[in-house]
Amino acid sequence: MKDIFKEIVEKKHYRFISGENVSWQEAVRLSAETLVADGSVSPDFYKQIVSCIEKYGPYVVFDYNVAMPHTTENADGAYKSAIGFMVSEKLIDFGCDEDGEKKEANLFFTLSSASSEEHMENIMALSQYFMNEDLLNALKKAKSGEDILAAAAAYPCEEE
Repeated sequence: MKDIFKEIVEKKHYRFISGENVSWQEAVRLSAETLVADGSVSPDFYKQIVSCIEKYGPYVVFDYNVAMPHTTENADGAYKSAIGFMVSEKLIDFGCDEDGEKKEANLFFTLSSASSEEHMENIMALSQYFMNEDLLNALKKAKSGEDILAAAAAYPCEEE
């Protein structure tokens, strides 16, 4: 399994926000900014993700307040496959899903995909992390790249 957190830190694809008065649309935009900064995606890439969430509901929000904003692979403006990571101090409200369950997130893993193989590889790798509650709790406290790497080292995922 590739070391997603090492890659995130090396590429500076991470950021930390307070989340105060931030809409979910703005949170998606902010979570993609580190990908925009190095040319992985276009400045408007996040709008496709927002459009999909508006159309299909908060499908990007999972248990433990984790969001994985993404759209289809090979989306317009996705130049490289990459993962952006963002921590919000406050929970961001995505509204309710079709079952009426409130969806909120403060950990964001934003995906851009230049190929379907890399897209699926990133989703599979992230899904392992999403089941590691200790890791997720440690990541929610991160304030730096070093904190991200320390959390990943302290709570490794089991190799399958």
